[in-house]
Amino acid sequence: MAWWQRLFNNSREKDRTPYYEEGLALVGEEKPHEALTSFRLALKQSPGDEVVLQQIAMVYTKIGMTDEAIKTYRHVVKKHPQVAGAHYGLAFLLVRTGKDVEAIPHLRMFLENAPVGQAAAEHVSHARETLAQLTGEEDHRGVPSQSGAIQDELF
Repeated sequence: MAWWQRLFNNSREKDRTPYYEEGLALVGEEKPHEALTSFRLALKQSPGDEVVLQQIAMVYTKIGMTDEAIKTYRHVVKKHPQVAGAHYGLAFLLVRTGKDVEAIPHLRMFLENAPVGQAAAEHVSHARETLAQLTGEEDHRGVPSQSGAIQDELF
């Protein structure tokens, strides 16, 4: 999860509410329902915050509320189209629910704005491979796509 946190870090990090920090701690303690409450309180203090909304979507995913997670990610990408993490989360939820064609543009947007660094490399690679499998094209590094089932996303 550390790479995901770095993906979210931006200049507003110092403006995060104590509720946000509490939510992160509760996620780390495997208390998703309590974390969701904290993130919702953080969102009240910082309406529309894309980082908080993405955390909410991840918690929804973790507790099996896929439709709510998709709705939340869609809201983020509509308001903040360059947010790579939201495209990533949305793409893999769409794949998981059999909406492969809808996932393709989100995988592409994620890869266009992909985080850099060793911590994100596995996720970037997974997105490339999945995009190659969905489109039947070579992945963005020029490596032919591998056959086989698309891996389930790690949530």
